[in-house]
Amino acid sequence: MANRQQRTAEINAQALQASRLAASEIGRVLEGTRSLLVAVSALPAVADLKSADCTAVLRQVADRLTMTGAILVMDTSMKLVCDSQGNAAGVDFSDRSYVREGLSAPDMVVGEYTVSKLTQRAVLPVSMPLKRDGQVVGVIATGIRLDWLQARVTEWGISGGSAITIADRKGVILSRQPLAERFVGTRIPDAYQYLVTAPEPGVFEARSQDGTERILGYHPISSAKPLYVSAGLAKSEAFSGVNRLTLTSISMLVLSTLFAFLAASFVGNRFILKPIYRIVDVLEDWKRGNTSSRTRMSEHSSELGLVGNSIDRLLDELDQRLAAVEAAEERRNLLSREMNHRVKNTLAIVGAIARQTFKGTDDRFASFATRLSALARAYDLLLAKEGNGSDIDTVICNTLTPYESVDRQRFHIDGPSIPVDPEVGLALSLIIHELATNATKYGSLRSDDGYVDICWRSEAGRIVLRWTEHEGPPVVVPEKEGFGSKLIRRAFPVTYAPEVSVTYASDGLQFQLSFKDIVKGLDQSKAS
Repeated sequence: MANRQQRTAEINAQALQASRLAASEIGRVLEGTRSLLVAVSALPAVADLKSADCTAVLRQVADRLTMTGAILVMDTSMKLVCDSQGNAAGVDFSDRSYVREGLSAPDMVVGEYTVSKLTQRAVLPVSMPLKRDGQVVGVIATGIRLDWLQARVTEWGISGGSAITIADRKGVILSRQPLAERFVGTRIPDAYQYLVTAPEPGVFEARSQDGTERILGYHPISSAKPLYVSAGLAKSEAFSGVNRLTLTSISMLVLSTLFAFLAASFVGNRFILKPIYRIVDVLEDWKRGNTSSRTRMSEHSSELGLVGNSIDRLLDELDQRLAAVEAAEERRNLLSREMNHRVKNTLAIVGAIARQTFKGTDDRFASFATRLSALARAYDLLLAKEGNGSDIDTVICNTLTPYESVDRQRFHIDGPSIPVDPEVGLALSLIIHELATNATKYGSLRSDDGYVDICWRSEAGRIVLRWTEHEGPPVVVPEKEGFGSKLIRRAFPVTYAPEVSVTYASDGLQFQLSFKDIVKGLDQSKAS
């Protein structure tokens, strides 16, 4: 009974962890899609709604991507301006909810299961407002192809009897492994629809639609995770080892009783004690780390031979489980390396787009290239930690490395070690890079005596970061908002409720950023 209860707790934890890992992978796909839309919306041909130039640029981007069906740009009347496939302008998308929501949303909107109006493919649409000079001038959207998403889920690999399900906010299944052809596009049964919007992740037992009894871990939809994810482990597979161990324990109890009557005799010593000692020796070897030790007893030789053979099979299964865990870890590392490779490929594509957009020698390209370089360094830093994020001090120091002076310290950095998620680390890297670039061109770093104080602290569930410049030239308030200022405002994820303030003081620029400490909030929730 104790073994079964312990195994039940282990299976519940494994199911919840499996759903957490799947939700994390889906979050990375959505964040990559958001980065694509942000990068494309910053291109002049797109932001200015120039149909011909816009179509050419979008085609160059889409030709290098496999995850999206098409990239679309619509005006405020929700009519097509241009797309990556060269369709005629004027197609009305006002009947698509993700377009209507994207027009008024503060950030990216994740839609529902949709058949694309242009490509006729099943996609998960995403959209976000297209802004120019701080004003919404349209909507930019794309669709994550569900066949591409299914291929990624299949690559994760699952054990026999297990299942993974991904669904949209209405409970329509976007990806299912196994039996994707049967379930994708259908709704989760009404009896389990409440899980899609449950208040927190959890675990429960259920008979899946394919008839298999499973332990299911699930992550419901939230502001930070716009898709429902569940991972199920088959009960028959999960408890097979416990059932075998129970049979073995009962057999050993019966044989121990028999031993009590025959132990004093020669027969008992030869045919009972010796096999039992052999079994005990094997178990002791396992305790000492010799996992290759076996009784090598035949199940047909005697009752104790049956027990020894059963223990051998149990130890073989434990070996297989250890190998499976090692294989799963290798697959996770492979996915991390593949993500790193694809991110670098994406940055290379963006660089190629920039070179095509800014012809010849153009200061704008040089500025864009340095921003892209900062983003690449941030990705290297964060992906080196396999998706676990970094801390604020490391992100800031890594970003400021190109701006440090050999002969004197230009940056005074002070603050506690605070871990941040990868998306926050990327946003911080871009913002610090923009501030340092502006300080070099116009602010305190332009002067030989100038320096910058950078400090941060955590208070009341938020992180507050300050950038203060000293000993620079007189501060001049800009007449209009430049691209760098736009990037600073838009780079930070809206999920963290960022607040930005800029003061053009006479003795130097003062910048303050405040955002929710979501990582700390999650840690406190787990502790409680």
